[in-house]
Amino acid sequence: MAKPTTVFVCSECGAASPRWLGRCPSCGKFNTMAEEPVAPAEPKKQTARRNAPARAVPLSQVEYRTYGRTPSGISEFDNVVGGGIVKGSLILLGGDPGIGKSTLLTQIAAHLSQEHRVLYFSAEESCSQVKLRTERLGLSSENLLLLNETCIDGLEDELDGVEFCVIDSIQAVYTDDLTSSAGSVGQVRECASRIMRLAKGRGITFFIIGHVTKEGALAGPKVLEHIMDTVLYFEGENQENYRILRSVKNRFGNVSEVGVFEMTDRGVIPVTDYSGIFLSESRGEEAGAAVTPARTGNRCMNVEVQTLISRTSFGQPRRMPLGVDYNKLVLLLAVLEKRCGVNLGGFDVYVNVMGGIKLNEPSADLAVCAALASSFYDKPIDKFTAAFGEVGLTGEVRAVSYAEKRVAECVKMGFKRVLVPAKNMKSMTKFMDKIDVVPVLYVNTMIKALFR
Repeated sequence: MAKPTTVFVCSECGAASPRWLGRCPSCGKFNTMAEEPVAPAEPKKQTARRNAPARAVPLSQVEYRTYGRTPSGISEFDNVVGGGIVKGSLILLGGDPGIGKSTLLTQIAAHLSQEHRVLYFSAEESCSQVKLRTERLGLSSENLLLLNETCIDGLEDELDGVEFCVIDSIQAVYTDDLTSSAGSVGQVRECASRIMRLAKGRGITFFIIGHVTKEGALAGPKVLEHIMDTVLYFEGENQENYRILRSVKNRFGNVSEVGVFEMTDRGVIPVTDYSGIFLSESRGEEAGAAVTPARTGNRCMNVEVQTLISRTSFGQPRRMPLGVDYNKLVLLLAVLEKRCGVNLGGFDVYVNVMGGIKLNEPSADLAVCAALASSFYDKPIDKFTAAFGEVGLTGEVRAVSYAEKRVAECVKMGFKRVLVPAKNMKSMTKFMDKIDVVPVLYVNTMIKALFR
């Protein structure tokens, strides 16, 4: 019986099947099986191993190694990756088409090329197109090398003396060792593995651009993310000027860092003043808004939570959160109804976090409850009041971490009052003369303090 010449591979998890399936048996996703040709297996040759096998070494005998960091020239990018670029690391930058990935890495490559040798491996654009972008951004450097190629087999020959390399993009390159087309699971896996061996073996830092799927995930995430040292997402709307750089994996820093950028005709500019992005100008005038100091990695940012409550027109009320977990919202609504007498069973509840920030930490619970109560009583909260704390099922406000840093951020932004968990009051003594710190033990206590 002849062997099959094609195989169906899942684009999400890489599982293979000899025939087409509507649903992948491995990851359960629908319509992800794509047909790929199978290369004939070559006969194995009995050859000696080039290098001696590695030997296990006791932990006490392992030599400690410090990782030096190189500044990228963009402060927000350095904060997200942990303080700078680590030599020999693999950094994956994912995002929607046209979001500004190539522009951001072009600026970083031009800055690094002032003191280092940098190669820009462009598989999607010609060298003239890359040069046109650099001229538009006002960038120039003699040490920035451009290479327009789609086959990655000749990349190693071009890396002599190169310290940093940009691959644009991983879905557009291929290797002749496989017969499948570029962008397939097999090609992405093999090309990423080759780049990893080059990075670790020769100490070259690689910036790899990856496209995202309709669901917002990196194409082939199971194939790419576990190989990379750092995985970044560049998010934002094409109609807006602001972009958010989010870290979802970082072996050399925090995974919850967020950087804010503004897209201009001169390139991507870091934004250090977040008040105009995450806080609205009409804050304090309308009911249903509250501010909370959210922690993103090593820093805090004041973020506004907006809520809207309207009487439902259907049998079952709707809950529509953006930036807040759905299950967390349902839990907080149950606490408000049972412990505080805020009956929202017959109302549709809409929650939105300004600026596209996702509040995944429990410290935002108190601010969400305050915004919901403000919308229910139709009474606005003072614009210079912030709140943070975790809310339990009993209505108790529990202590949270980084309380001092959160209050310090409120003082820096000019807030006059902050509602904090009562169990965090021991560390609040140094802020007493700078801001009005109000201890909160239960949620109903906070509601009485805000809406007397």
